[in-house]
Amino acid sequence: MRVNLISPRSPVASVTKRDKAIQFSRLSLMTVAALFPPDAEIKLVNDSLDEIDFDEKLDMVGISTITSTAPRAYEIADEFRKRGITVIMGGIHPSVLPEEASIHADAVVIGEAEGVMDKLINDFKNKNLKKFYKSSERPDLTNLPLPRKDLLFGNKFYREMDLVQTTRGCPFGCDFCSVSDFFGHTYRTRPIPDVIKEIKLLRNRTVIFFVDDNIAGRPDYAKELFKALIPLKVRWFSQASVIFAKDRELLKLAARSGCKALFVGFESISRESLKQVGKNMNRVDEYRECIKRFHDSGIAVVGAFIFGFDSDDVSVFEQTVEFIERNKIELASFSILTPLPGTHLYREMEQQGRIFERNWEKYTCGEVVFKPKLMSVDALQNGYYWARKQISSYGSIFKRTFLPNRKSLLFFYINLIMRRSSRASLKKTEILRT
Repeated sequence: MRVNLISPRSPVASVTKRDKAIQFSRLSLMTVAALFPPDAEIKLVNDSLDEIDFDEKLDMVGISTITSTAPRAYEIADEFRKRGITVIMGGIHPSVLPEEASIHADAVVIGEAEGVMDKLINDFKNKNLKKFYKSSERPDLTNLPLPRKDLLFGNKFYREMDLVQTTRGCPFGCDFCSVSDFFGHTYRTRPIPDVIKEIKLLRNRTVIFFVDDNIAGRPDYAKELFKALIPLKVRWFSQASVIFAKDRELLKLAARSGCKALFVGFESISRESLKQVGKNMNRVDEYRECIKRFHDSGIAVVGAFIFGFDSDDVSVFEQTVEFIERNKIELASFSILTPLPGTHLYREMEQQGRIFERNWEKYTCGEVVFKPKLMSVDALQNGYYWARKQISSYGSIFKRTFLPNRKSLLFFYINLIMRRSSRASLKKTEILRT
């Protein structure tokens, strides 16, 4: 049984030879690959890096897609189906819009693949494939097969950062986030011995990114995990809520276990905006102290901010950049509020008639697809471009990274990489010509 598992390219990706070195592997496809029988010949295909051979002799193609890559995923699926090859689709977008995805696939996996792949493969072998496959309950994360990372060995285009997952789900329910719709509100954890075993088997344990949506969703579990990581002497990064910083023991253990940076979803510096989208756990008046606690623990902050909430006006861009620079946030990630299918935000804006763009390729979180309340579409789009330009300026980079008693060289370098990427994409707009 010959199977290709494909990750479709992003509509905003522009992968040059220089950029290939910073591409990271897709853990989701490696996880799915581990669910096939041992005798299956599996190949991972990254559409951003690899040229797809549509005439390759295959038995099955699996495609995992998010919303912005769905049009490309459908294009790939249609080409293979023209040649009589069975196509299975999965991922967040097909899970929330399965009927749409089924137009382009022989079968659609709704939700997580564990629990349905055995039946799907047996049905395929017996020529009795169903249109939809959905597990009746969330998969137990105990004794999961290890992701097929061996399928990447020898691929020089992947940077040596290993991806590991310790939990699934998020205890919070932010209106704009699709995580809860896909993984559920129940926060599930892998047994810590299983996680440590996987890490010990990694070829290169220099740097690990834990892909959990919230690595400290259960602080008691996180503390035990961090204790188990200490003897391994790894460096790691992950994502967390800002309230992570309120627990001093958690911070101390994270730092001792090798945490170098956390991607923190501040989302907004407006209390009203956070309230509107159900992110009540974030307290704007506590941001400054939380950032200081991260820094005092030796943990860098990658701050995520969203523009376009209903209480945002044109002043939000300058205020946010000023906040980032004043608090010395090492890296900043900006996005435009996007009503992704399956989210409460999508249903609300759909009901209000505010969504004007239906081309999924525009749903990159970098383009405006809805009508804002307190500014025009152009003002929101150009404000987003302006903020990216400002934060990637040399002045801002130096201001945020070269600080006493802080190891800043790594984040200075990462900022330069992000500056290059940001400037390349902004050249396509008028923002740099004004």
